[in-house]
Amino acid sequence: MTLTTLQSLIALVSHIFFILTAFWSLQAIRTDTLIRKYHIPQARTLYILAAIAIGYTVSQFFLEFILLIQQLFFFL
Repeated sequence: MTLTTLQSLIALVSHIFFILTAFWSLQAIRTDTLIRKYHIPQARTLYILAAIAIGYTVSQFFLEFILLIQQLFFFL
């Protein structure tokens, strides 16, 4: 397995993990008062899109952080 393949696999797993974690965390927010009647599919779509946006951003942060730490140790 090449280094590029391993990095891609780690990034994919990281993205999925943080997206699922963000989706799980978003369910703690009470949105009953914000959602209008008969708009449940739109609310679910909003939850999924928000989870993807938050999860991807957090995943990118951690992957970038790990990369910067590796580069720091490389230069020392």
